[in-house]
Amino acid sequence: MLARFWRSGEPAPPRLFVGLGNPGPRHARNRHNVGFMAIDAIAERWRAASWRRRFRGEVAEADLDGHRVLLMKPRTFMNESGRAVAEAVRFYKLPLDRLVVFHDELDLAPGKLRVKLGGGTAGHNGLRSLAACLGSPDFKRVRIGIGHPGHRDRVVPYVLSDFAKADAAWLEPLLEAIAEAAPLLAAGDDSGFMNRVALLFREATGKEAGSGG
Repeated sequence: MLARFWRSGEPAPPRLFVGLGNPGPRHARNRHNVGFMAIDAIAERWRAASWRRRFRGEVAEADLDGHRVLLMKPRTFMNESGRAVAEAVRFYKLPLDRLVVFHDELDLAPGKLRVKLGGGTAGHNGLRSLAACLGSPDFKRVRIGIGHPGHRDRVVPYVLSDFAKADAAWLEPLLEAIAEAAPLLAAGDDSGFMNRVALLFREATGKEAGSGG
């Protein structure tokens, strides 16, 4: 039961892994939804419990190699993601250092990945909503590069368009690498996570990932 997932006062609160995206089949393959895709990949790899509707989103419990994690996909649409996440954070009384947010990043090349703690929102409406609703930008982000269309006027149609078929050559191996390395992130080993993603991605594609950008 989700209510028993963790009780305040227990030694180690779980991590809350949140993927940012927009709900519904129309947005499922959008570049803006790569956060959802990462969470789905983690859920599949680690055989998470069934998804349930809660906290204005979908949540599932998972055991990542001994690390308890709550996976979450807000269903509020990107611009209101913070409302859903803040509900879950308050319910479980989680400190912000237990929150990890997976999101698309225009300022990283496709296939690149970085883990970052805090900082600005760089115009990302999902991150802006989280920072506002949580009262702080000091949460961990897994930035998944999707590249930039070249001009700011093209950003909205670009992120709300589906990945190109050719993108599968890097996207699928990257999502698989993120899922496989996720226990390191759950353990708080950010550098180990990035290095493991880079190694797995390189083995699968012959290209570099993880440390670029």
